[in-house]
Amino acid sequence: LLADLRVEPALELVVVDGGSEDDTPAVARAGADIALCATRGRAAQMRVGARHASHAWLWFLHADTRVPRSVASAFVRHLPRTPAWGWFNVRLDGASWPLRMIETAMNWRSAVTGVTTGDQGIFAHRGLLDAAGGIPQQDLMEDVELCRRLRRLRRPRRCRGAITTSSRRWEREGIIRTVMLMWALRLRYFVGADPNTLAKRYYGRRMGNARNARG
Repeated sequence: LLADLRVEPALELVVVDGGSEDDTPAVARAGADIALCATRGRAAQMRVGARHASHAWLWFLHADTRVPRSVASAFVRHLPRTPAWGWFNVRLDGASWPLRMIETAMNWRSAVTGVTTGDQGIFAHRGLLDAAGGIPQQDLMEDVELCRRLRRLRRPRRCRGAITTSSRRWEREGIIRTVMLMWALRLRYFVGADPNTLAKRYYGRRMGNARNARG
């Protein structure tokens, strides 16, 4: 990802690690403009990154994302003409046809609702982000909540081009099982469930699977 973004010198690369136990911090220090550590959790890491970034525009990307050179360059060129926030289509890197259906459904859903996921490279002008209250302080569904807040203030833009994200979660845990879990968590969130409680269900499951894999 850092190599993908380095082709566009106008981008300031800020990496916020959440307690990795491999060589991620060293890779970040070698390849980023700013390398930081924060409490584990996407929302917490996003808040730290936004606080230390110096640019007016903020583009939030997960570490398992790949960004084509054409997308990075077009993004920088068109920033002055974009609405104050938006997102990209997403592709999954796996080859199976169910993954094509999933990515199509994700992109269609986001286009219709204006609510997207962190895998789709949410970007926002700092002024609008501040007006929306900043990054939500919650352990799960921070991307959904952020989009809901931004959408109340301004319509989003779906940028041309697509970024790619890892499909390993679907492949490891099963496509149907993963889709059902995510929709169940999203539904519970929309009807008022505590996102921090939902996070225990989501991350607890993943951590359990990781422990089983290591064993």
